[in-house]
Amino acid sequence: MKSFFKIFFASLLALVIFFVGFFFIFAGIASQDSEVKIADNSFLEIKLNRPIVEMTSDDPFAEFSQALTNEPTPISLMDILESIEQAKSDEKIKGIYLDAPFVMAGFAQIEEIRNALIDFKESGKPILAYAEAYSETGYYVASVADNIILNPAGMLEMSGLSSEVTFFKGTFEKLNIEPQIFRVGTFKSAVEPFIRKDMSDASKEQISVLLNSVYGVFIKNIADARGIDAAELRSISDQLKVRTTEDALNYKLVSQLGYYDEVLTKMREIAGLEEGVKIPVTSVKKYSKSFVAEKYNTNRIAVIVAEGNIVSGKGGEGSIGSDVFAKEIRKARLDDKIKAIVLRINSPGGSALASDVMWREVKLAKQVKPVIASMSSVAASGGYYMAMACDTIVAQPNTITGSIGIFSIIPDLSKFMDSKLGITFDRVSTGEYSDLYTVTRSLNEGEKKIIQNMVESGYEDFTSKAAEGRNMAIDELLNVASGRVWSGIEAKDNGLVDVLGGFNDAVNIAAQSAGLEEGDFMKVYYPEKQPFIQQLLQEMGSSAKVLHKKYTYGEMAHYLEELEYVMENKGLQTRMPFDLEIK
Repeated sequence: MKSFFKIFFASLLALVIFFVGFFFIFAGIASQDSEVKIADNSFLEIKLNRPIVEMTSDDPFAEFSQALTNEPTPISLMDILESIEQAKSDEKIKGIYLDAPFVMAGFAQIEEIRNALIDFKESGKPILAYAEAYSETGYYVASVADNIILNPAGMLEMSGLSSEVTFFKGTFEKLNIEPQIFRVGTFKSAVEPFIRKDMSDASKEQISVLLNSVYGVFIKNIADARGIDAAELRSISDQLKVRTTEDALNYKLVSQLGYYDEVLTKMREIAGLEEGVKIPVTSVKKYSKSFVAEKYNTNRIAVIVAEGNIVSGKGGEGSIGSDVFAKEIRKARLDDKIKAIVLRINSPGGSALASDVMWREVKLAKQVKPVIASMSSVAASGGYYMAMACDTIVAQPNTITGSIGIFSIIPDLSKFMDSKLGITFDRVSTGEYSDLYTVTRSLNEGEKKIIQNMVESGYEDFTSKAAEGRNMAIDELLNVASGRVWSGIEAKDNGLVDVLGGFNDAVNIAAQSAGLEEGDFMKVYYPEKQPFIQQLLQEMGSSAKVLHKKYTYGEMAHYLEELEYVMENKGLQTRMPFDLEIK
């Protein structure tokens, strides 16, 4: 009965969202924003304590949705980067105030922001950072600031990285569910959570190597920014020497200990304002609407942003639908105004078929104009599949990439249905393999062999196309495949990546490859922003889904989503061998 009321009230809230949303439409919420003006002596405030995604739409209901679901609204990485670049030469902006106690983004995305801030400092304008407490990712961004102020009663985390993998074998055993696994690759451990209760030696090895590579970049860059010896900083981290705020100050990780009012005093001094005068502060969301990032030009570089799990069809929020993205690549290929394409990828992979559909469009586009891959935090497995046909692949040193491998899972639910629900099945078929992909009985050895052969054929297709795209001998490619994940640095050393750099580097390479001079082109982003009404309906649907899961499953919602992914995705999968949750 308690479960019934949870579901009932979650559904009721979804209806409230629906009707209130339409009320706003009729009330005129959809009107255009008035012109945004920035006051003199302003500070650009960059708040990073919310999910950072590659690109967002102009959602007029974002704050409304946040109030209902209590979930932070995402912020666009592209908006952050463009705002920092604009602020560098904007006379009205006196400096940047960085609010980054923790950052909800992958390391490569964080690297993009950090590098943009370093570039901003060339203007001579200061960056002030303040937090009551810093997580490791938050401090990594803040470490470039001219002045880092930490609350005296707060804390600073400097203890290294760890990765935790969740295993479901015990759950399946209790439910009498048998996951029937088919895979290729020693390191293709995406299936391990369903057949093991701990990591295999191969999985531990690759995660350990990856973490140490990523953390090596982390240590070096902080050491350079703070003027500390890298070996000393590694010792500080490994031995957890920073246990109090005084420790953080003594080891020169922060500039001073202080409170928010002292930050405001410094901001007034920089802006030349008297005590008590309100400091003009503008958010990234507001500031990004005050300028035109791209001046009109008939020479264009298409930036196609692919973020999320890869699925067949149209996909949806948080996924890359092969139909949609194949269409966008095709559109850019056929548009004479588009001189080059940058494929911005942030994906752990997904459907092998969907990945191949998009790979084909990339290969066709490459024949008529330059196509450059810009890897974000993750471009692994199916994400790498999308990139491997590009002319040039650009990745950050801490990008997670590679994972060239294939797997498939067919769960046998027959014992679960019988023992837990009392449901049994019987069948009549016209052929020996008419119900090959059924989940209501276990597969026999002949059927398992057929599916394993299909997985091996898919792996051969993946590796041969990767070798072709990278101009590598197949044996050379196989040495770095087997489902193994690499950091950007390792991937470059192994020939899987061409250039270490960020999004702007990829754009510049695209422009040069197309024979375009600096400033003689504009970027256009795809997929294009949705019409207002479509945004509204999607937002209401998303809010309703979040509310339903939150009130029905509570803290278990995350784990159930992982199980849903496995149960719902059909066919061969090219997906990263683990969901890397760095803590």
